[in-house]
Formats: sequence, structure tokens, C-alpha cells
Amino acid sequence: MRRVLEAMLRREGYDVITAANGVEAMSGMTAGVHTVITDLKMPVLDGMALLKRLSAEYPDVPVVMITAHGSVENAVEAVKLGAFDYLEKPFEQEQIRQVVAKAINTYALARRDARPEEPSVRGRFRLVGQSAAIRQIYGVVEKVASTPSTVLITGESGTGKELIARALHENSSRHAGPFIKINCAAIPKTLMESELFGYEKGAFTGAVGAKPGRFELAHSGTLFLDEIGEIPVEMQVKLLRVLQESEFERVGGIKTIKVDVRLVTATNRDLLQDIAAGSFREDLYYRLNVVPIHIPPLRDRHEDIPLLVDHFLAKFNDRLKKQIDSVSADAIGRMVSHHWPGNIRELENLMERTMLFCERSEIQVSDLPPEIGGLPSSAVPGSASLKEAVRAETECVERELIQKALDETGGNVTQAARKLKISRKSLQTKMKELGLRTA
Repeated sequence: MRRVLEAMLRREGYDVITAANGVEAMSGMTAGVHTVITDLKMPVLDGMALLKRLSAEYPDVPVVMITAHGSVENAVEAVKLGAFDYLEKPFEQEQIRQVVAKAINTYALARRDARPEEPSVRGRFRLVGQSAAIRQIYGVVEKVASTPSTVLITGESGTGKELIARALHENSSRHAGPFIKINCAAIPKTLMESELFGYEKGAFTGAVGAKPGRFELAHSGTLFLDEIGEIPVEMQVKLLRVLQESEFERVGGIKTIKVDVRLVTATNRDLLQDIAAGSFREDLYYRLNVVPIHIPPLRDRHEDIPLLVDHFLAKFNDRLKKQIDSVSADAIGRMVSHHWPGNIRELENLMERTMLFCERSEIQVSDLPPEIGGLPSSAVPGSASLKEAVRAETECVERELIQKALDETGGNVTQAARKLKISRKSLQTKMKELGLRTA
């Protein structure tokens, strides 16, 4: 099974490390591992024990459990303890592809520093910022975290909506319960119902066993539905019923299941426009929008940029084993004046890329990429031909456009290619040339 999975995932373009048991897995773990797939029953250190070790030492890495028939209850318990998902043997190759893709995308979108912040200096709830808009969000989180009210978080991609959702969960009476998240944009429409509500054995081709959905797994905890605007209209009716009645049936099932779940949703879309266009139900919108929290884009809170730069400086000094002490005032000025279409995620990527190539103890304007006001090395007078300078500038633009498309589609290469109006193969080739990956 290990060899088959390795071969299949390598064909999908992933780098794969294999281990025969949990002890070998822990010894092979590095910061570069983005997802772990583990059997539940293994010698030396089993899957449950491995999950606990990984949760403690690598809390941001999704863990996918594989279990034989008869051990599904243990697998469900593992998900409640923090596992990303589970698969019951035997499973189809398409199932593992979908689960791994979701896990990788989740890691890429949720990657953040686990270092504790100084609340009085940088921010609260793992958020960095002291602007008036962000301080107002801190106050709303304090007031509503302990309530059962449904929260709708709005804001552009990359502003930190998941951090708000986690803050609401961790500061509520449900903090000991599960925090289950799902990116609705990453789920095919045909699989949305079974993903949310689960399915019974034989409900459709490939359903070799029953599987609970995200609502069941989030019982007594919080369910975070990111990109709620991507849910198809026919599913919105069923979601509305769960909110009203706190009950549902699995796909192919007749038993009504009651759940106690606090729902938090997020979107980067204008749902009022979607309502006017007929693609989002008005009654569902008002059910979701009991407590609205809007996160402003980074360009509207430029006073937080120096705090974020300092935060990422500490983060990447640790991750990249660098010793960069500061960023020059001129470089900070260029960052503050930048538009930041990708928001905090764009700033984080820029800091990582800049620090990776910086050989000084202070980042200067010349270290910044062209879109922030710096110059590509090939464009420095006397260092390259005009042709080389144009090529370097073109690569920079291509990189930014491709990364933005991948961010907007949750790392889905097919959807990103459609946005860029090129073929999937062309996009994969270009990503390889530019050193870009979906995770």
C-alpha cells in the first residue's frame, strides 16, 4: 500500500517520503512536509500516537488517516482530535487524490507562524495589527466568541479570515471541542453534499462504507466554512435547514442526525451582489450574517505594515536560519505605499523571497522585487543586456499573475489555468520553469 501510494502521488507531482511506522515517520519529518498520510494500525508507534506527536510538534501539518473496515469509529475520533480527514480501505485513487489536494491546499492557505506574539505591541488572537479597524475586530471577537451566534467574516483573499474563525473558537466555551474547517471553493459541486453531511454505504459508486460529514465531526465544536459564496444554490437550501433545525440526513440515508455546531463562515465575494444575481439565497444570507466581521484590505491599514514586516522578519529568520536585523526606512516606505492586491499573504511571500536572497543584516530597497520598487539584478546597469532585463521583468509579472490565480482558486491548477486563459499543461510547464508549486 505504501509503495502504491508513493508511486501514485509522485505521478501527481508531489515529493514523497515513506516510513514503515510512526517512529520512522517522526524521524523523517521536516519543515518541508506539507501533509502526512498514515495508517491507523502500525507497529512500534500507531497512527493515533503519531497524530498526537505530530499535533504537538507540527500543528499546522494536515494528517490524513487510513483505516480498515471496522476501525472507522477510531478514525472519526482521530478527526475530532485534529486529523484532517480519513479514508476507509479499500478506497479509489480519485478519493486519495482529492483528499491530498485538499490537505495540501489547506496547508498552503493556513500556513502561519506559531510563535507567541506580544499582545500589547503587535496584536491579539494571533493577528498582527494595532490600526483602528483591527482593534475594532479584537473587540467584536471578545464580545461574540462565547456566544452561539453565527458569524460571517468578509474580506479580500489573504486578509486572515481563518485566523478570526480560530480566535472565535479558541475563546469560546467550545474550545475543547473540534474545530473543523472546509474550503468550499476546493470541493467539486458534485461532492459538496457528501462532504458536509456524509454518506451511507452504497449511496453512490465508490461508497464502500459509511462516512460522517463535516457537520457530524464538528459536533460540540465549531464548523468553519471558508468561501461560503461558492456553495451551489441547491446546497444552500439544505444548509439553511441545518441552521434552522440543527439536523440533517446523510446522502443515501434515512436517519435524521441532530448536531450541536457553532457555524462560522467567510467569503471574499459580495454576497449582496450574488443575491441580486440570483446565485445566493437571501434567507440564507441573513441566517449567516447574524454577526458580521469585515477585515479591511492591507492597503487600508498601512500603519500595520511595519508591525507585519517585523513579525515576518522574526518568522523567516527562524525558518530560513537567517540573521537579518532590520528593514531600512526607505524599504518600509516602499512597502507602505504598495497597493498589496494579495494582502497579508502577498506581504508574507514577499518577505520570505526577499530574505532568502538578502546577504546583508538589513533589507534595502535594492533587495525588494520590481513590483515594490526594487530592481531585478539583471536590470542593474552594466550587469545584463536589454533582452535579459526584459526577460527578468516578464518572469516577475508571470510569477505574480500565476501566484494570484493559484491563491484565488485554493491551489487548483485547472481552475487557475481557466482564469489565466491558458491550458492546464501550459500552466504546469510555466509553474515548473518559475519554481512555483501549489503548496
